[in-house]
Amino acid sequence: MTKKHKYIRAEGWISIVCNILLFVAKYWVGVLTGSIAIIADAWHTLTDSVSSIIVLIGNKISRKPADDNHPFGHGRAEHIAAIIIGILLMVIAFDFVLSGIERLHSKSSAIFGTLAYVVTIASIITKEAMAQYALWAYRKTDSPVLKADAWHHRTDALSSVVILIGLFLGKYYWWVDGVLALIVALAIAKAGYDILSEEIRSLLGEDVSDELQGEIKNALLNEIGTDVDIHHMLIHRYGDHCEMSCHIRLPQDMPLSKVHDICSQVEKVLDEQFDIVATVHPEPIGE
Repeated sequence: MTKKHKYIRAEGWISIVCNILLFVAKYWVGVLTGSIAIIADAWHTLTDSVSSIIVLIGNKISRKPADDNHPFGHGRAEHIAAIIIGILLMVIAFDFVLSGIERLHSKSSAIFGTLAYVVTIASIITKEAMAQYALWAYRKTDSPVLKADAWHHRTDALSSVVILIGLFLGKYYWWVDGVLALIVALAIAKAGYDILSEEIRSLLGEDVSDELQGEIKNALLNEIGTDVDIHHMLIHRYGDHCEMSCHIRLPQDMPLSKVHDICSQVEKVLDEQFDIVATVHPEPIGE
C-alpha cells in the first residue's frame, strides 16, 4: 500500500468514528429542543460518515493494478467516489430546503438550552480539525477524494457556526430555526456543486494550464535543443496515472527516422520530468 492510500484510509476511518459520535450528540439535542436545524445538521454530519465509507471503497478500488479491461488502471475510482459525495450533498441540501420551508410555513419555533450550545461548539471545533487534517493529507497526496471530503467536513463546521448564531437569536424570533435550515442547505448545495463541477471536468478531460504548458515547452527546449512547437495538449488523469496527447510541428522534409527520434525524446522528457505518459502526433510546419 502506497503512502497516498495510507493517508486516505486513515482519514476515512477517523472521519467515520468522529462523525458517528457527533451525529448521536447532535440528533439527541435536536430531538430534545425540537430544532429542525440541529436535526438537519446532525444528518449532514452522518452523511460525512457515509462519504468516508465511499472514500475507503474508492481508495480500495483505485489501488487495483491495470488489467486487460482497464489498461490505465483503476485510479478514476477516486473521481467517481468524489462525484458520489457531491451528489449526496445535493440530495441532502434539497431535503433540508423542504424541511426549512415546512418549518417556516408552520411558524414553529425551537427551545434551545445550554446543551445545544455545548454540542454545537464541540461540533465546530471537531469538524474544522477534521477538515484541516483532510486538507493536509490532500496536499501530501493530491487525492481529489480527500479534497472533497475535507470540504464536506468544512461545510458541516460552517453550518454549525450558523446554528450557533441562531441559538442566540432563537429566543427572540420564531422563524430563526427555519431560516437556519435553509442557510445550511445552501451551504451544503454549494459544496456539492463545487465538487461535482471539478470532478466531472477531470473525468471528461481537461486542458493543460498555461503554467504547465510553459514548463513543458522550456523543458523540451532545454533537452532537445530546438523548438518543436508543441501544442494541442490534453490531459487525461487516471488517479496517480496521467496521460497526455499532444501535437508537435516539424519541418516537412525531415526524415521519418528523425521525426520518430524527436517524438521519443518528447515522450521521455514528459515521463521523466513531469510523470506524464504522452502520445505525440507529429505534423509538418505550415499545416
